[in-house]
Amino acid sequence: MKRLGISLLLGWILSFGISATEFNVVDFGAKGDGIADDAVAIQKAIDACNASGGGRVVFTSGKTFLSGPLHMRSNVDIHLQPNSTLLANPNESIYHESAFGANEGEGMMWLSGKDIHNFSISGTGRIDGNAVAFMGAELDDSFELKPVTTFDPRPHVLTLTNARNVKISDVTIANSAYWTVHLVGCYDVAISDISLLNNLKVRNGDGIDIDHSRKVRISNCFIESGDDCICLKNRREFEEYGPCEDVVVTNCIMTSRSCAVKIGSENMDRIARVLFDNCIITDSNRGVGIQNRDEGTVEDVTFSNMIIDCKLFSDVWWGKSEPIYVTSYPRARGNHKDAGWRFPKGATKGECGEVRNIRFINIASTSENGIFIGCDTPGKVSDILLSNIDLTLKRQTYFPTGVYDRRPCEGEGFVRSKTFGIFAENANGITIRDFHVNATGFPLYGGPAELKNCKDTTITPAL
Repeated sequence: MKRLGISLLLGWILSFGISATEFNVVDFGAKGDGIADDAVAIQKAIDACNASGGGRVVFTSGKTFLSGPLHMRSNVDIHLQPNSTLLANPNESIYHESAFGANEGEGMMWLSGKDIHNFSISGTGRIDGNAVAFMGAELDDSFELKPVTTFDPRPHVLTLTNARNVKISDVTIANSAYWTVHLVGCYDVAISDISLLNNLKVRNGDGIDIDHSRKVRISNCFIESGDDCICLKNRREFEEYGPCEDVVVTNCIMTSRSCAVKIGSENMDRIARVLFDNCIITDSNRGVGIQNRDEGTVEDVTFSNMIIDCKLFSDVWWGKSEPIYVTSYPRARGNHKDAGWRFPKGATKGECGEVRNIRFINIASTSENGIFIGCDTPGKVSDILLSNIDLTLKRQTYFPTGVYDRRPCEGEGFVRSKTFGIFAENANGITIRDFHVNATGFPLYGGPAELKNCKDTTITPAL
């Protein structure tokens, strides 16, 4: 039996494409005292591991390894032993590789890898982005952002571009100053059993961003983030990588000050074949949202077997406690630092694509607002199924109710109305089955549904 176990272990290692060789960063000169920058020593360990044909780069238990930017390599497993920490150096001047290519206005990279394969992060240690060191003053429910022009030094924690066969498991990733895990043009990615714990007051602090990537699986994770927990998108800077497709998220628990699960708002291509199942969302400003603001399309998406609890936060965060949100509106023109990257080259205004074949099945929610479905042109949002939805409208904060949030969009960003169980405008082919709303004592309640200029709507039983 012992010999069989060893054979199975060796088989697993060979199937992943790496050897059993270990490269401890301490052996390459890393001090792990949390004071000295260990980036040079850590990079030597990573490069040596790759040059040897692959193996494991080990961060020793009980040590804190302060580090500036690092480049990941193929056939390398970054392994953080229990009670070890890889900590981002708070010196803003050392971050100069943009997370978005020529667009330097949305953060730099800390840990990055491009054109790599057979890469993993494992162990029960911690990767810490040192977020507060890069923030301005602390406010009631957010931090101020330091003033920037076209260059923002805040580091993203992990950016993988055109990576294949990626596995991230068991670790804690925390305190990102910008996006945390950004997958750009990646293929065959599995993220499982991680705790992603960002400061809930840090703006732009997304959890996992799946950008132009395919065959992505996320399971059994706990994610807290000021901005979106899990977000699917197609950024214009990376259009060469094609659509975002074939994504499955299961058994995750999420909390967000913005939208816990979001598709968009950046989408210049196609997002399709997506499943979210068996997830819980708590204390979020918005539950699940499709926020299409560019010419790309969104189709064939299912959200099933979910508990979604929302409440209102300040207007710093997008959302007005909508548990379910399906929209397509043209993006607002603006003069902010990244406005030139939002529209096609040479364009000064944008268009929004179709959203179709979206399913919500077996959803239970408690919220300070109802479901919002809308678009600018009749029929641009179509074929929406809401089946077995239980909604309890309940006051939890002192922020005003009776507002839906279209931002970012041309024209009026807020829709002011009584609160309905479902508020829809210009959408076609909405099917509502077994929708139950409890609004006892809720102020400004207008009824179970308000459907404006919507065609081909089916409601059973009648509301």
